Amino acid sequence: MSGVYQHCSEKHLHRYLAEFDFRYNPRVALGVEDSERTSRAVRGMVGKR
Repeated sequence: MSGVYQHCSEKHLHRYLAEFDFRYNPRVALGVEDSERTSRAVRGMVGKR
């Protein structure tokens, strides 16, 4: 487990999985692949330190 999660009980495991499913899966449905996300991130870094 990474991030803010310190413990994940079996009782609430489905909630954690649903959250990560929501965060990471819609990007493909929206037509944005990993390579496009990387390109957008790199373009967003221009002018930043």
